[in-house]
Amino acid sequence: MLRNYLFVALGGMVGSVLRYAASQLIRPSHFPWATLTVNVAGSLIIGLVVGYFNRPGTDDAMRLLLATGFCGGFTTYSAFSTENVQLLQGGHYSTALSYIAATLLLGFGATAAGFILTKN
Repeated sequence: MLRNYLFVALGGMVGSVLRYAASQLIRPSHFPWATLTVNVAGSLIIGLVVGYFNRPGTDDAMRLLLATGFCGGFTTYSAFSTENVQLLQGGHYSTALSYIAATLLLGFGATAAGFILTKN
């Protein structure tokens, strides 16, 4: 069990460092290109990882390292997109739509509330 936590931590460390590197390489402009880039890249990576490691006989520790750890540190959007793809694949269209709408609206609202609450 401790081994799994170590794999998640190691992957998260690498993912977080690479996200920071992307933010330094892709300079801010009027559009958050670095965030969009890591979110889309993370979504591709987690799709590849989950798709591959859902097969029988694959190593769960590597899935934890790459999907939960790396993609979790690189971007949280990758988990969101994976869960929605799985909902859609399962035919749960209204649940996926509700989850997408709730995440976007509540996330935006929570961020706005944070800005408002920290204003002097």
